[in-house]
Amino acid sequence: MNGTGYNPQRTGTTIHVSRLGDNTDGRSWATAFTTVQAGLDAIPDSLGGHRILVRPDTYMEANLHPAHPGAEGSYNLFDVDFDGSLGSGAAGYAVLDASDPKKGMQSIDYWQVPRSSVEYPGVEWDRWIVRHVYATGGDAGLFWDNDTTPFSVIVEDSVGIGRAFGGGAGNVLPREGEPMIWRRCCLWSLDWWGDTAGAYCRAENTAPREEPDFIFEDCTLVGPQCALKSGNPGFSTYSHIRVERCRLIVLNFSQPRGTPSDGIIQSVIDGKYLHVDLEDTTLMGYKVFGVRQNKETVDQIGYTTRGCVQAYVQFEQEVPKGIQPMGHWPADVFEFIKPPSPAAPAVLSARRPVLRDPESVENHVCELTPFVWKGRLSHMTCVRPVDADPDRGLYLRLSDAETGAELARFAEGYSLASAIVWNDTFYAFASRHGDGTWNDVTLFKSSDLRNWTEKVVIEQEGAEHLFNTSVCATPGGFVMAYESDDSAYVPFTVKYAESADLENWTKVPDAVFGPDRYAACPCIRYVDGYFYQMYLEHRTPRWFFETHIARSKDLKTWHLSPMNPVITPEGLDEGNNTSDPEIVEFAGKTYLYYAVGDQLTWTRLKRKTYDGPMARFFAAWWAGERGRRAP
Repeated sequence: MNGTGYNPQRTGTTIHVSRLGDNTDGRSWATAFTTVQAGLDAIPDSLGGHRILVRPDTYMEANLHPAHPGAEGSYNLFDVDFDGSLGSGAAGYAVLDASDPKKGMQSIDYWQVPRSSVEYPGVEWDRWIVRHVYATGGDAGLFWDNDTTPFSVIVEDSVGIGRAFGGGAGNVLPREGEPMIWRRCCLWSLDWWGDTAGAYCRAENTAPREEPDFIFEDCTLVGPQCALKSGNPGFSTYSHIRVERCRLIVLNFSQPRGTPSDGIIQSVIDGKYLHVDLEDTTLMGYKVFGVRQNKETVDQIGYTTRGCVQAYVQFEQEVPKGIQPMGHWPADVFEFIKPPSPAAPAVLSARRPVLRDPESVENHVCELTPFVWKGRLSHMTCVRPVDADPDRGLYLRLSDAETGAELARFAEGYSLASAIVWNDTFYAFASRHGDGTWNDVTLFKSSDLRNWTEKVVIEQEGAEHLFNTSVCATPGGFVMAYESDDSAYVPFTVKYAESADLENWTKVPDAVFGPDRYAACPCIRYVDGYFYQMYLEHRTPRWFFETHIARSKDLKTWHLSPMNPVITPEGLDEGNNTSDPEIVEFAGKTYLYYAVGDQLTWTRLKRKTYDGPMARFFAAWWAGERGRRAP
């Protein structure tokens, strides 16, 4: 039941709500109840599996409460015809507005969308799933205050805005295996005074629990005072919160001499009563952790970090261990303070190549080259053991892509490699690591993957160093793109060499891609009269990296695709980097491999699939448009 699907063990009653219904029985859109509360009143029993389907519209209703809760294994569902697929004739959120209809925000305690107060707790919402709701106008949005009874709720794809809290739950007892969950939600607090937070969570555990009581996945939590808060004066109970792929934003960046926030994540009481697990999450605010009452206990807040956890804070504040400080304004993260627009159509060109099925390939790896060997898709992995001698711990590993079986390992001390198979012979081109940097390009050749010959084929010049390479076949021979830090260009550029036999190479004079831009990690192919080159762009001044594509007929005049980027970081698990592209056509499909990470401390390999040949994939990036010339 904690998944995104709705598959209750029991099929209950379906009830429709629409302001255009005739308010009779709620069995259809035509006979729908005209108020949300009427639909909730019609829930017949507490056996679970019931559905409330709501037509997108604005409903000026507050303190909503169902007649019955759901059941174990059969949660009730409150859903909205968000995309029009349920036949209501509309699409979008159901706006549940607790405002005073004449004057606006009813900023008084316990006046909100779901009924939630000490006197009238929202226990009837136990074991409900709520989706596609825009809750606002009152003291809290999608928030429940219980009466210390077991409580579970799931909120998905919704917006919660309140004076005090955008979402959360308080005074609740968690169940084993049934945490309270918010997924893909935008939760806002509007006030800085008193107890306020984008999300407020308080479990009444008398001792710490190993599993989380509350989970936030892919959410944005925003507030002037703090983004996430737990605890309350007079209480001494423990809460465990897990935060995955979220954005926590506090709008108060006051100077220390002013009235700064106590922290992006706060415990009202002693820090020991709060534990937070952070994964692939970005935090923005004056400082990361804080305690409102006993401030000296802030170091007692328990926390773990996993993946890419970053913080943008006031420049005088320390960032806790395990969290990466950000020195630039994270514009892409701040953009998420806006709730997503449900009605906006996708503004993607129908001609843009569709890359689908993103999948993880290997962790802790940055460079991988796919190739076809003896009719099977295979991988060449640049292995760089973290704790190894940087000059001797490197090597290249060949493996079967499907089974993972190792085919060979060779080239100790080399990395940043590329490969090509020609006439049943395997050719690898790699840079040697020495003196703390990368040097020359060396060819490793074998026809059986057991016996190898090697030869330096591209030598660096002067103070230059050589990094990633890529090789492709052309009608007249072969071309290599190689990455250089030639001091005449800043900071990385791509140069080119030609060969008739893959063993003897001649540099192409005056052929340089990106003399005034960051151009790294080239992947070059020749198709239908064009050289197509994917490469890494540093989207300065941010610490943000994307894969772009350009094409040329002569290696000297390049044109960028008007539809760039090819790959950009999507989701916090990809960090701020999509680099080191490699591409292969196999069994009628095209596979694009790339590295994600932060360009500093961590990386992992992914790949996406294009359903068609490589030639069509490359040509589609221009699709009749004239590309912009690359300097």
